Amino acid sequence: MFLRTQVMIYAIREINQRVPRVLPNVSIGYEIYDTCGDVSFAIRATLQLLRNQSDARSCLVPEDFQTVLPEPETKAVIGESSSEVSIAVARVLALSSVTQIGYAATSQVLSRKLKFPTFLRTIPSDEHQTKAIVDLVVKFNWKTVIVVGSDDEHGRYGSDNLEDLFRAEDICVEFIEILPGSFYLNNYTHVYVTELIRKINESSAEAVILFTGESNVAVIMEAAIQHGLNRTWIATNTWSTSNTISTLLDIEGVGEVFGFVSKRNEVPGFKDYVLSIFNGPSNSFLKHYLDHCADLDDEFSCLQENGERDCSTTDSHASCLADYIDRDMSYSIYLAVEVIALGLRSLLKCDDHHCKRQECKRCSAEQYSSPRRNECISKTVEFLQRSDPFVCVLSALAVLGIAVTVAFAAAFTVYWGTPVVKAVGGYLCLLELLSLLLCFSLTFSFAGRPTGDTCMVGLPLYGIAFSLCIACILANLLQISLGFSFEVGGRSWAKRLHQPAVLVTIVTGIQVGLCMSWLVLYPPRAGQVIFKETILKQCEKGSNEFFIAMLTYNSFLALVCFVFAFKGRKLPDLYKNARLIAVSMLLFLIVWVFLIPIYISLIGKYKRATESTAILISSYSILGCHLAPKCYIMVFKKELNDKNAIAEYIRKHYEQSGTAEVTSAPP
Repeated sequence: MFLRTQVMIYAIREINQRVPRVLPNVSIGYEIYDTCGDVSFAIRATLQLLRNQSDARSCLVPEDFQTVLPEPETKAVIGESSSEVSIAVARVLALSSVTQIGYAATSQVLSRKLKFPTFLRTIPSDEHQTKAIVDLVVKFNWKTVIVVGSDDEHGRYGSDNLEDLFRAEDICVEFIEILPGSFYLNNYTHVYVTELIRKINESSAEAVILFTGESNVAVIMEAAIQHGLNRTWIATNTWSTSNTISTLLDIEGVGEVFGFVSKRNEVPGFKDYVLSIFNGPSNSFLKHYLDHCADLDDEFSCLQENGERDCSTTDSHASCLADYIDRDMSYSIYLAVEVIALGLRSLLKCDDHHCKRQECKRCSAEQYSSPRRNECISKTVEFLQRSDPFVCVLSALAVLGIAVTVAFAAAFTVYWGTPVVKAVGGYLCLLELLSLLLCFSLTFSFAGRPTGDTCMVGLPLYGIAFSLCIACILANLLQISLGFSFEVGGRSWAKRLHQPAVLVTIVTGIQVGLCMSWLVLYPPRAGQVIFKETILKQCEKGSNEFFIAMLTYNSFLALVCFVFAFKGRKLPDLYKNARLIAVSMLLFLIVWVFLIPIYISLIGKYKRATESTAILISSYSILGCHLAPKCYIMVFKKELNDKNAIAEYIRKHYEQSGTAEVTSAPP
């Protein structure tokens, strides 16, 4: 503990004297209290530190201030070493928004910012150590372990976390033993530890994890040596480098020990500092120790005849403390002081020998605070860029679709009046191609920075265009169905009422009315979603109800077309209109059924790309399954594009149908 206070004093002195100055014209002061590792003493000391919290700058002492120092306001507290005491102190300090920097407290609980908003640390939490322990066990392929923890925040939470992690790796925890409080001080410790050693000895565990402090481990190891217990032990950073344990007599007999240590480093110049303070001690702590505590017969008893220090004896001189500097704890404390200095420097703006407190301001919604909390940084604006590789692929497919659609329209115009064109519906096929051309063109509106116009024409206009496409297909299907129906007369009401233009107008008109209501009442608009460091530009639907109604209506039309096409699959249709339409409608339904859950769950700029992808797939399904085969016949199978070929095909169809009926009749 003496060396830990010394490294803090050394670090503060080094910062105050550093050139160039870390804090110009001001120096850092300190108060040191011994909590004795007790919660009550720690809280009492904390309350003492928090007295007279008034002047915001009283903790910064001017260099030329020669009189008695005023009561300082505490800006930060370093310590306590144990997690249990640190938790109690952190709760008190949080009331005054005073920072506590832990150099040894590793409990995961202290990482919960909602409970401990002002706690920081310069040492990793137990979360990383427990994961490392599990990785070690997995590495050696051990299947059964024992966990021994202390009855404090460090031991309880560490043991619980280990149990959860081992369960996830299918590793058996034979038992977990939580040692009672002040285990090493209790009168019944001998009986308790003897029973614990017996349980470990009788177990089949391949490793014993001691998730507790140095004092408790010393008692357990002494008992293990006494009972001749030889096992594999896993040490946490609380005792893995303990000189007390490593120097126990016959410690080699307890078996192998795998230990974890925090990052270690040497505090620059600290060892020389410890050695130098013995040349006529000027350190008040050391002077008090030499005057009242040190029982030394000879001030230089640790010096050998050649002048070198001999620190092998138990009554060595205090200068031998330099050999007991722990590089992990000392360096962690040194870092804590550095953090405080950096925090104070960011808090102050110094100009021409005058320091003033920096005022905090809230960053705007379009900005976020820098890691050092000293400036506001503009958030990155994100949207689906036209240069994005995925968008480039979609754009290429859209351009290809437009080119193919125009080529098909030209082919249908050249072969206008032929049976194939009439079979597709005559002028209905041109309306169908026009709607597909519009659908392909609309895919470009889903990329780039969203605007009010692009958001409004995107989905609503697609809904109208695709309704027109399906209406043309539905009219064509009814035309084929009535053309081959022999159950109704030539002048029946069904044939009189079937007017393709009227049907297309009514079916498309319903969707037009629906989408126009959407655009008038709740129009889609350009919006944004603000994240921590980014702003996502996107189109807002305006009304999810209208969006769902538009998709539902188109899906209903597709389903009706599918039913008609499926029922008409046995008609004498040389050009397989019904079968191909059934396939295209089925593809449309599958695409949009799968799109809805993906679209709802997806967050980010690629959400708009899913809409464009669905439109492309739907358009290509009709272009490829319904219209492409007709163009193939017109260009490459001209012999089928003839009235005589159709008549011959119909005659053979009904002859085969009649033969089938005769052969299947009972004798």
